[in-house]
Amino acid sequence: MKAARALLGIDQKELARLSGVSLPTVQRMEASDGIVRAVVDSLEKVVNALNEAGVELIASGARSEGAGRGVRLLERK
Repeated sequence: MKAARALLGIDQKELARLSGVSLPTVQRMEASDGIVRAVVDSLEKVVNALNEAGVELIASGARSEGAGRGVRLLERK
């Protein structure tokens, strides 16, 4: 989520506003170690807001079908 926000140039407060979830919810999601822990509805709202803002979230091991450039964190060995 931090990387997605960085790509958009927005802070946590703006992501909360765009997604309709509270700032503490965004903060808790970003504080999660590894897999984001959240209520499914809140997570869907954040993912949808990021998608609408122009960020494609790519699942681990998935291919991006988008036409733009992308960034993916490699697995650590």
